[in-house]
Amino acid sequence: MLQGKKIILGITGSIAAYKIAHLTRLLVKEGAEVRVIMTAAATDFITPLTLATLSKNPVLQDTIASRTSGEWNNHVELGLWADLFLIAPASANTIAKMANGQCDNLLLASYLSARCPVMIAPAMDLDMYVHPAVKSNLDRLRSFGHLVLDAAKGELASGLNGQGRMQEPEDLLNEIRKALSKKKDLAGKTVLITAGPTHEAIDPVRFIGNNSSGKMGIAIADEALSRGAKVILICGPSSVKSAEGVMRIDVTGADEMFKAVKKYFSGSHIAIHAAAVADYRPAQRASQKIKKKDAALTIELEPTTDILKWCGEHKSKKQFLVGFALETENEIENARKKIRSKHLDLIVLNSLNDKGAGFAYDTNKVTLIGSNNKLARFELKSKQAVATDILDAVAKTIA
Repeated sequence: MLQGKKIILGITGSIAAYKIAHLTRLLVKEGAEVRVIMTAAATDFITPLTLATLSKNPVLQDTIASRTSGEWNNHVELGLWADLFLIAPASANTIAKMANGQCDNLLLASYLSARCPVMIAPAMDLDMYVHPAVKSNLDRLRSFGHLVLDAAKGELASGLNGQGRMQEPEDLLNEIRKALSKKKDLAGKTVLITAGPTHEAIDPVRFIGNNSSGKMGIAIADEALSRGAKVILICGPSSVKSAEGVMRIDVTGADEMFKAVKKYFSGSHIAIHAAAVADYRPAQRASQKIKKKDAALTIELEPTTDILKWCGEHKSKKQFLVGFALETENEIENARKKIRSKHLDLIVLNSLNDKGAGFAYDTNKVTLIGSNNKLARFELKSKQAVATDILDAVAKTIA
């Protein structure tokens, strides 16, 4: 599968660097041409000689290859040469530099010159991995369109147990296979996606909303873009960044989201509604902040527009409509009712009864149900991987 593919492995200073020897061997066995770039800190954990032997290519460390002759390692040519650039293990230090455009070594210079897909496999201790600064930097790298692989859980070099382990070489190999074999099966298609919550104002300060983060819908948008689609993302309040190239329209309330959907729906081939739109809004919005009083406060609510139902009633035969169902009971039955009542072609069911699924998590566990009532169940996985499963199902159906 990887015969003739050109892969750069960027290795940074982490104990997980020793695993790259095995990954290099696996890639070469599959026919890939591998070039290794190491930071100075990486050489503390594994020798360049080991990786040069396994990759069958000299290992690159410095911009200057020979100070005597003036020969240099051309980072621009490296960036143009590769079909894939994998930084593994990616330390917190290198991640920070990548996210902020710093360039103080050959690996970073080559990264900034790369025109190929970039994949990042973090490795660090659990407290570092969940630190807000690191999370922010990883989100920024995702917003660049890079594939950031979730760190695995398990025993760490510190002796602690938790998330922070670099994915195993076999898992990295599978991710590389997927990235390099991905078809542009949505090329020429316009995909409309809604994501995130809506906030329905009570007064200038308070609102009715829900705990949706927008992560699932934004992951679908990024995946659709990588498969060649033109992507229009209509997103409720969310701090999650979307990839460059996604046409993102930020909205607040259900009415605003509906207006945007009405504007773009007819021009879409595929519409995927992952947004958690509020079902009700205050019938009257107070113009000033409501003051707290001893007496109980009653707020009259009225239903918001059912955006998904409107799309189902107005879609053409050439459009493919996907909805989401977040259920707490009678999940399959309720999802199937929603398919019929909203005229859907596919529904993505997730349950709040499944640990690690639903709002705010980086993972999800879904069941896909088609209009023919066939079910496809998936195990808990990252929302990026779930996005791939959803779009695989869509692409297969419309092919």
